[in-house]
Amino acid sequence: MLLMAGLKPGEVFFDLGAGDGRTVIMAAKDFGARAVGVELREDLVKKALGTVYEEGLQDRITIVNGDMFNVDLTSADVIFLYLTTSANEKVKPKLEAELKRGVRIVSHDYEIVGWKPLKVENFCENQLLGYPSHTIYLYVKP
Repeated sequence: MLLMAGLKPGEVFFDLGAGDGRTVIMAAKDFGARAVGVELREDLVKKALGTVYEEGLQDRITIVNGDMFNVDLTSADVIFLYLTTSANEKVKPKLEAELKRGVRIVSHDYEIVGWKPLKVENFCENQLLGYPSHTIYLYVKP
């Protein structure tokens, strides 16, 4: 997903609905990005922060315990979404209003209705079992 987004060192990566932080950690550790994870659930924020400190990435990762609708996205170069189609529909106006031109948006499994993806890729997590299969959508803000 991060390769598909073309994430580069020094870029700013946001994960809206960051969960335990695995994607922001990968963005910072493996791609050299500055990463921001936004998560509503306090237990998941604590887990993410624990891993961030264990990995020594606190200088490159910020974890926000809060609502994604209250976070300023204007500094983003890449946005990652693993939300439902209906949640993507709700966040779409915020993305349209705040993101600068050229920002890449990667959505895992759920499209952003009304937007035309630049690229769509399917991948299978376990080739031997044949599932779970995932679809990744890449969008670029015009």
